[in-house]
Amino acid sequence: MSIPVASRRPQRILLASLWMAGALLSLSGMAIAGRELSAELNAVQTSFIRSLTCLAVLVPLVAIIGFSKVRTNRLRLHVTRNVVHFAAQASWLFGVAVLPLAQVFAIEFTAPIWTALLASLFLRERLTGSRIAAIALGFTGILIILRPGFETIHPATLVVLLASVGFAITFVFTRYMSGSESPLTVIFYMNLVQFPIGLVLSLPDWTIPSAAMLPWIALIGACGLGSHFCFAHALSLADAAVVTPIDFFRLPLIAAIGFLFYNEGLDILILVGGAVIFSGNLINLWTERRSASRPGPPASDRRETP
Repeated sequence: MSIPVASRRPQRILLASLWMAGALLSLSGMAIAGRELSAELNAVQTSFIRSLTCLAVLVPLVAIIGFSKVRTNRLRLHVTRNVVHFAAQASWLFGVAVLPLAQVFAIEFTAPIWTALLASLFLRERLTGSRIAAIALGFTGILIILRPGFETIHPATLVVLLASVGFAITFVFTRYMSGSESPLTVIFYMNLVQFPIGLVLSLPDWTIPSAAMLPWIALIGACGLGSHFCFAHALSLADAAVVTPIDFFRLPLIAAIGFLFYNEGLDILILVGGAVIFSGNLINLWTERRSASRPGPPASDRRETP
């Protein structure tokens, strides 16, 4: 999903904040559903089921509004983007199944940092001082979370870190295609392309989910679409620099959920590391917002969700 940093429009902060609250609940719900589904399904099959449930909603919707709304001439780019996104999403779900939920969310905050690096390499975007500061703070936050040399690094932690890089790669594709592809087109092809990928990869180790898993299947599909829907509405009502700080609250929220429902310890260094990473993202975001308000081509930054 792509969202603009700044635009010249009236701010409706309270309503935007409510939509952001919906986004936080959706992302947390998706993590909980992924954790519960991992009792019977692997991460690849869970990703497939998410695409299936999302398509069950999107196809009738697009049929009503017209398939011309999602027509594209960039199918090859959509396919490439979503091969990477599927791998990143499955890796994220694997991390959700085996790591403390707060740790997964904290590491996920590094995605905008990888995006800045990749955009400078492939889109030739300039590495400004604010972006360099964000990258430096991001790596500092990762060191705080992982504590290399002081604690054994769980292999799944590196998988989640690679997932964040994957989300950044898919975002660079989204940014490249943003001039011609609407958010609905991106979301539609995300699920349409990932559906056969997930099906083929799931068949060798296919498990029929029990009836007890059906509510979690419905939840992961609803939250998958809900997170994109809520983010898009929040950013249509207020600038990203205004509402994005609310996104940080999903870290203490998911830490509380992990503590209350999964007996996960409250690791203060994970929260500190996540705060350091997120502060770097905010520095970059606010700097880009100031640049966008000046005469000349607007600066932009966007975020991608699992």
